[in-house]
Amino acid sequence: MEGEAGLGSASLRGLQVYFRKVYFSRDSARGAERTFLWFVSEVGEAADALKDGDEHKLRAELADVIAWLLSFCNVVGIDLQDAVVEKYGSGCPRCGSIPCSCD
Repeated sequence: MEGEAGLGSASLRGLQVYFRKVYFSRDSARGAERTFLWFVSEVGEAADALKDGDEHKLRAELADVIAWLLSFCNVVGIDLQDAVVEKYGSGCPRCGSIPCSCD
């Protein structure tokens, strides 16, 4: 990881660890349900930016989506990298192919 905040080449797990260091105290006090609702709110803001064709705002909102998703995962104790690898590590979870060959 590089840069002042140490995020330059962070893996998904590295990002999750970073957001845990920065926000876990506040996120855990807020609780899983309210943290998840913040995540969903950010998805809505990203959808608005997409609809408006505002690429700069979309980039910022997608960063917020990732931050809130990882914060939620920290609160509920899910290592998102492990979950993604478990489900998608062998290709499409439905057909098992890379690339997906589902109809």
